[in-house]
Amino acid sequence: MTPPDTDTSTATMETLLDIMARLRDPESGCPWDRQQNFRSIAPYTLEEAYEVVDAIERDAPADLQDELGDLLFQVVFHARMAEEAGWFGFGAVVQGICDKMVRRHPHVFAGETITDVEAQTLAWEKHKDRERAAVIDSAIAGVPLALPALTRACKLQKKAARVGFDWPDIGGVIDKLEEELEELRTEIDRNAGHAALEDEAGDLLFAAVNLLRHAGVDPETALRRASDKFAFRFRQVELRCLESGKAVGDTGADVLDWHWNEVKRQEAGSTD
Repeated sequence: MTPPDTDTSTATMETLLDIMARLRDPESGCPWDRQQNFRSIAPYTLEEAYEVVDAIERDAPADLQDELGDLLFQVVFHARMAEEAGWFGFGAVVQGICDKMVRRHPHVFAGETITDVEAQTLAWEKHKDRERAAVIDSAIAGVPLALPALTRACKLQKKAARVGFDWPDIGGVIDKLEEELEELRTEIDRNAGHAALEDEAGDLLFAAVNLLRHAGVDPETALRRASDKFAFRFRQVELRCLESGKAVGDTGADVLDWHWNEVKRQEAGSTD
């Protein structure tokens, strides 16, 4: 990723905070911004975070700059509403994260020694666990409900594993995945209702996440790459169909399958 030109702007956080205050002004502010609350803004916050990731994956530094600004605005928006409610202001948010970073990096700010990245990750998680233990007595506390489902499943499994609740080796996880697949197949064969199918499907996905975790693969990244791969191949199939004078919907399944395999074959050949 090539970085954009050096930033020479004169805007500061105070500028942005002032803009937010004016947007939320009860008398002269923007009607849309004034009527928002934490719940109505939350979906936009998630969307902006995903758009930051998208810009990174597309190696688009100009877009990344823009999306980071949008995400920062979301933080300012929430902080402004919290200040209006008398809870805390933006300054408290900044102070809180500064204190947390210093507290969780004693090897940088307090003279402790950390030998490598793995040791740092373990120390980080232990610091987080100690902080949360003072509030909630649970080994799996602190995993947000709003996380993408695959990511949340993986985080729950990692937390449980740190206190010994885990398969001893990957073989047991593979057996569990096969067991869950068989249970889902049984429910399908007996024409089970939606709730039963959803339950078994969830167990199957959870087991799949567990397998990827044991294999050292991030499930969210793996599924995103698989989705991107499918999207690319499907577009290639669409183009092939159009070149033959037909839309995908007017093309037989056998021909579609042939085009799909040809796209895969060409991909394999391009990597030789």
